[in-house]
Amino acid sequence: MGYDFFGCLLQQSCTCEPMATYKTLSSELAYRGQKFSVRHDVLETADGRELIYDTVEHIGAVSLVPVDAEGKILLVRQYRHSTGKQLLELPAGTLEPGEPVEETAQRELREEVGMAAGSLSLLAEFFLAPGYSTERMWIYLAQDLQPDALPPDQDEELEVVSMSLDECMAAIASGEIEDAKTMLGLYMARQVLAPH
Repeated sequence: MGYDFFGCLLQQSCTCEPMATYKTLSSELAYRGQKFSVRHDVLETADGRELIYDTVEHIGAVSLVPVDAEGKILLVRQYRHSTGKQLLELPAGTLEPGEPVEETAQRELREEVGMAAGSLSLLAEFFLAPGYSTERMWIYLAQDLQPDALPPDQDEELEVVSMSLDECMAAIASGEIEDAKTMLGLYMARQVLAPH
């Protein structure tokens, strides 16, 4: 009989057995880049099989749903080389080593939209692609915005775009917004800003 995840969730005390983890037989750095590294592992399964597994190691990132005094959401349009086109996204960026997550959020907000938030509320914390990456992301609702710009990163050319929540939802439905973290952040923010 298989593992009944949903059955376990419904029980007060779960007696289901947790899934086995793999044993790491060897691990080596295969690639080190500016934003991430790739680790090459040889693993052993519970039944003794050997597997080769490559993992993208990433320090983590934040994204923000900035809401201005008029209730508009500030997004950024920027070129994403891996897609070959410009995408409309929530402001986001990578943590610096040792930097607290909320400090990263404030820094990215100041760099990308020129604002600081008087209030940051965590909307979600999740793995972006757990099938191959360690990257964890935090999404914040940023409110009580005040002008406080920092220079943008040298590799970024951004256009700030102001949209209502309804316009953002329409942009998701039409395919104008194609970025997953942006979709999730906007849906999470909608639960707070316009609960049904």
